[in-house]
Amino acid sequence: MRAILFILSCILPLTAFAAPRRMVVASGDCKDAELGSQANAFLGALVSRPEQDILSATGFSERLFPQPHRSYEDLQRQLDAAQDHFYESRYGKAAQALDEALQQIVRLPVGEARWKLFEKAQLLHGLNYRAMGRVKESDAAFRNVLRLDPTHKLDPDFFAPSVRQAFDKLRKEQNTARKVKLSVRTIVPDAEVYLDGKKVGQTPLTLDVPAGTYDLTLVKDGAVSFPRQHQVQGVDTPLLVDLAYEGSVTATPFPCLAAPDRSDEKVLSHAVRLGGTVGVEEVIVVRLERPSSGPKWFAATVLNVEGGQKLREGGFKTQGMDAPAEALSALVDFVTTGRSHSNLLVMNANGRPPWEQPAKGGKSAVPGGAADLDASAPHTEGVAGSASSSTPGLRVASYVLMGAGVAALGGAGAVRLLAQKDVNDLEKRMQNGRILSTDQDSLRLRDSLIQKNNLLTGLLVGGGAAAVTGAVLFFVSPSQAAPPPVSVGVAADGEAVSAGLSGSF
Repeated sequence: MRAILFILSCILPLTAFAAPRRMVVASGDCKDAELGSQANAFLGALVSRPEQDILSATGFSERLFPQPHRSYEDLQRQLDAAQDHFYESRYGKAAQALDEALQQIVRLPVGEARWKLFEKAQLLHGLNYRAMGRVKESDAAFRNVLRLDPTHKLDPDFFAPSVRQAFDKLRKEQNTARKVKLSVRTIVPDAEVYLDGKKVGQTPLTLDVPAGTYDLTLVKDGAVSFPRQHQVQGVDTPLLVDLAYEGSVTATPFPCLAAPDRSDEKVLSHAVRLGGTVGVEEVIVVRLERPSSGPKWFAATVLNVEGGQKLREGGFKTQGMDAPAEALSALVDFVTTGRSHSNLLVMNANGRPPWEQPAKGGKSAVPGGAADLDASAPHTEGVAGSASSSTPGLRVASYVLMGAGVAALGGAGAVRLLAQKDVNDLEKRMQNGRILSTDQDSLRLRDSLIQKNNLLTGLLVGGGAAAVTGAVLFFVSPSQAAPPPVSVGVAADGEAVSAGLSGSF
């Protein structure tokens, strides 16, 4: 029994502390310097903890809004250098410079300046590939311009007559080729639509375009959709972009969800969607709460992405640009483990955060209603937190499973003692190590041993599995003020064994 418990104590720490992949996103006025400062401090404190898997602000930006590493002027100079390589017959270097420039051009903000760079790079690519004898690649580069600018004319001072003739032939082929009907819709009206950085109209928009892959971006009043590539093919390609959601997300100076109307439910819904977009398991939404009366709070809400539910929420009183180090550390402890810190104010299951203002009649403004904070909580410590209503259920389940597992393992020990008694009796009745077929008592003892062996195996396997599962649930669920009392009892006599689990839950 001690050996089993020792093995479990060694295994459980290895299986219970696998931290989920998390990200931190601010909510509110994304230009608020105080919010950005404290959000950065919170992220820094979170990243400094061992065994934490956190998406960095840089990783977030690269995932959703990749920024160019070079300016317009730098890229223009790189294209000029590629053109010089072409004139000096260094076609390989020209192709390499153009490929590198295009990788950065597609990261630039959409608009006429980006399209001009993209167009110049593609035309120079087509000219350079033709000089290398790679006609197929040359035609593909020219088509990348013609599909969005079918009336484009090549400069006769730069392009030879044979190249202009081939370009015009491609234009005619494209004009007569079958097109795909591309329909772009969004719930935000009159959003500007950009393909490959070139403005092509406003939503709702329907275009006939050649089949292929396009970079699509929508813009409206400073709100920009996530950059995305779409394969346009078949007869129709309808696209619906939720610009209200995507346009509320920014990456600089800190990952942020704009919340001008302070709609908490909408912000949390957007945060869950954002977590799914970047591929994390939990999203921590941080914000500054400024009630109409009382102190200002820095609050954090932990959301489970897969289930879309709020796991826990906490906050601390704050003033100025810098967050109190002790309170910041306590909040990080709470949001990552669910366990309350010594100066953490924990609310009861029906409590509401102190920064939420009650509605008329003394009821909570939160949908569903909420009771006041537990009167026994130490209100003077300056940190507040609440766990999800599902937390008690997880903790109770962990107690039940661990108790049942221990009871089963205890029962296995008792069964082993009973089996040993049958073994001793059977050995006395055996003749030269064999059981006589005429000895009914020996046969009865043998059958009893087989039954006890099967029971012992079931108790060991089932008990071990229940204990491990219960321990895992215990560690992943936040702690409560006091664990529910659970007692385990095992009883055995000469003929049978029984185990019991009791407690208040």
